[in-house]
Amino acid sequence: MNATDRTPADLLASALAADPGRPLVTFYDDATGERVELSVATFANWVAKTANLLQGDLAAGPGDRVALLLPAHWQTAVWLLACSSVGAVADVGGDPAAADVVVSGPDSLDAALACSGERVALALRPLGGRFPRTPAGFADYAVEVPGQGDRFAPFAPVDAEDAALIVAGREFSGAEVVERAAAEAPALDLTGPGSRLLSGLGYDTWEGLAAGLYAPLAVGGSVVLCRHLDQLDEEALAKRIESERVTAVRR
Repeated sequence: MNATDRTPADLLASALAADPGRPLVTFYDDATGERVELSVATFANWVAKTANLLQGDLAAGPGDRVALLLPAHWQTAVWLLACSSVGAVADVGGDPAAADVVVSGPDSLDAALACSGERVALALRPLGGRFPRTPAGFADYAVEVPGQGDRFAPFAPVDAEDAALIVAGREFSGAEVVERAAAEAPALDLTGPGSRLLSGLGYDTWEGLAAGLYAPLAVGGSVVLCRHLDQLDEEALAKRIESERVTAVRR
């Protein structure tokens, strides 16, 4: 984190400049056996493509609300940083009827239809795979995002003091996300670059978002994000902690 970092997108830009090749997000789904590791550069490329989709094709801009009906997942982390890049408000688990854009996983498509704006569906399949058939009324993220540009520039400046995140009914500005993530990192045993936190927490609370994305990003660390961690026994968890060189655990 640099002194000039004021938004989560700034944190990602600093991480990219410092060490693009290091791991940033390693994702496990213990219900499917999936493992995906994204370096800073790969993650930032996904964010740029998603931000271009959000700003260009979906016409979202600063202040627009994006309801994210998604679990803790590497693609959710990408959307959170894409919203920050554009200046849109990431409303985690928010009301689709009150949103300008809704981004839904496969389990919340019916609820997402309440959005009168743009709708995007994520299959959440291994390797970012697409739906076998695109859900009616939605754009398939896996179909739309590959052709987007690898670099992103916002049409309008992003104000760090504007609303950037809503989670569990609480609103945060971009600056508040950055400041709080950095302040809480020591309590998460994140001591700086090289710190590696394994999180089994959901993304539906600030605590889960801090442990599973923002705090590791703020200190130059990385996250091992685990979905369905309750399906892993203690022996297998210990092996994962060792193999992934985890330095802190939250579950």
